[in-house]
This record gives sequence, structure tokens and C-alpha cells, in this order.
Amino acid sequence: MSAAVRAVAASVALFALVTIAGCTAAQPSDSIPPPPATPLAPSSTPVEADGFWRPVRAPETLASGLEAPWSVVPLDSGGALVSQRDDGAILEASAAGDLRTVGVVPGVVSGGESGLHGLALWSEGDERWLYAYHGAADDNRVVRMPLRGATGSLEVGDPEVVLEGIARNSTHNGGRLAFGPDGMLYVTTGDAQDRDASQDPDALNGKILRVTPEGRPAPGNPFGNAVYSLGHRNVQGIAWTSDGTMWASEFGQNRYDELNRIQPGGNYGWPVVEGTGDDERYIDPVVTWATSDASPSGIAAVGGTVFMAGLRGERLWILDTSGEALAREPVALLEGEQGRLRDVVAAPDGSLRLLTSNTDGRGSPRAGDDVLLRLDIAPEG
Repeated sequence: MSAAVRAVAASVALFALVTIAGCTAAQPSDSIPPPPATPLAPSSTPVEADGFWRPVRAPETLASGLEAPWSVVPLDSGGALVSQRDDGAILEASAAGDLRTVGVVPGVVSGGESGLHGLALWSEGDERWLYAYHGAADDNRVVRMPLRGATGSLEVGDPEVVLEGIARNSTHNGGRLAFGPDGMLYVTTGDAQDRDASQDPDALNGKILRVTPEGRPAPGNPFGNAVYSLGHRNVQGIAWTSDGTMWASEFGQNRYDELNRIQPGGNYGWPVVEGTGDDERYIDPVVTWATSDASPSGIAAVGGTVFMAGLRGERLWILDTSGEALAREPVALLEGEQGRLRDVVAAPDGSLRLLTSNTDGRGSPRAGDDVLLRLDIAPEG
């Protein structure tokens, strides 16, 4: 086993407090297997082979000096776009790690957890649009901006509002954006400290929303409006495994964080239930964690494997989602090695991109923070 692989394997958490729905308390599995004899060749599309995917070497720093980064969008060039929460800036990180400002989203209101949050890229023909979720003077909203230029000279045009009227507060703002396999835009919102809004199917807060690229309620939505699922406290991560299942990370209150399998029209219980309950009206999480072990934000999916970034937990969780219950115990990596992890995304070359979040006012910044990381992964066996 190489020294790099040993460094990653040594970070596996041996005594994580994890509860899997329908199972007893779980413990993470053992060390990471050595990398394949022939390195995986980069590809133009994410690798989606079945099986359990795990890192094969220590993470590599691609860019440093980021300020409260929140969302990363990998590009085909090997670079990435990164949002910065507090100053509203969108940065282009080149494959060589150079940073330049693509634009600053106008009207961003920051403070507490508010600011510029999720990014998502969408193209139609020759048009490219960059979507952004951000706090504004009176609400949270989603805007989109034309993305122009080539690698190293990208710039955004004037924003147009796609979705507005999402209540904003200093905490619980949600903010993740992702285009699903159906081509619709999914938007996560927090309860903005109005707990009752989460159970109101006519309110936008405490929800996962599903809209067209233009911001209209998507066809087939369960309530005839933008709401796709409800009963959420503060979802900050969504992703789809290769079988089409949608997953979401739920930032809990004082006891339990969650990973949920999302169903259209599903009610996930907040504020009536935190974690697993005994009320058939609400869907139980597939996994719960103590908040000290997770406090999850972004998630990524490759094949049937879900990767979940932990803020307070300061670790990357890896979960095999095969079957109705998890096929194995969750694995915890990088515990304490990089500090708070805000986002994780699958890149076009089959690797992962991770963002740290140590300059967000709740972490302990280290030299060079915050950073954009590359993590190479491969299927087990």
C-alpha cells in the first residue's frame, strides 16, 4: 500500500456514532484498499459504474485562499466555479489552481448563514446559464446569469430572477441547487426559523422545490406548485444515484442529522420529528448521525455511492445505498484533517471536488484556507 493511500486509510473513523434505519448502531468499516494497478483514465463524463466507490489516494489541493466558499461547479476543462458566501463573488479556479473573479452577484445580503449559496450550470444549445441561490434584502431567491467566454476568461451577465419569495433569516436558509435527471431545477430551502412553515404545503420554506429552468412549477409536482417534498429543517445537499433515487442531507437541530431518500410529496417530519419517529405520516431517514459527527452540507453520488460533507463533524461520509437499507456501515474519512467540509461534487473526470469551510466564522482557519480539493476515487474490488 502506498504512503498516500495509507494517509487516507488512517483517517477512517473507527468509532463514529451512526444509526442506520432498521439496524443497530453502526461502526465504520476498515481501511481503504490499494489503488488499481492501472490508474483510471480521465473521462469527459462522470464515471457511473456500480459498486462501492472509495478514495484511492490522499486529497490534492487545487486552489487555496478562498473566503467562505459554499458551492463548487466542476468544469470540463478541469477547473471549477466557486461561490463565496459573504462577498457574493463567483470565482473561476483553473486546473492549475489560479483564481480569478467571474463576477459578483448584485444584491447579495450576507450575515450569519445568509449570503451567496448554491450554484448550478445549465445549457441549451449554445446558451449557458449559471444559476445562483442567494440572500437578498427581503428574501432568499434564485437568479440565473448568462455564462460567456472560454476557460480563463469566463464572465457572467446581468442576473434575472428565476424564483423569489423564499423567507430569509440569519440561519436555516438551505440554498443548494441541482438539475435533476429530468432536467428540472431542484432547490433546497430551510425553515428560516419558522418551524411551522415546513409543514405548510403552500409555503416555500422547509422544502425541496422543483421548478422548470425558467422558474415555473415543474409538471407533475405533487401539490400543483413548486413544492416537491416537505417537512425539512435545513437541507443543504441533494444528489441522485445511478438508479435515479434522489437523496438529501438534512441539517438537524440538537440531536440527529439525517440522510433521506426523497419521494415526491414525501413529508420528512420536521418540526414534529427529528430523526426516526413512530408516526406513519412521516418518512424516516435512512441514516441518522449525532450532530457532532455530521452537521451535513453538500452531497455527491457516483453509481450507488453517496458522499456527504460534514461541517461540525469535519469528515467525509461514504455510504453504499444499494437496496432498501444500506448495504454496509457508513465509512468516515478525513476526520479532522481538513476541518469543516462544505461541499462535495462529482467532477467530469470521475474524481470528486471538495470545499472546506473554515473561514465561515465557525471554523478554525489554517494556513491557506479555505481550499478546493480533488479526491480520486475508484470502485472497490
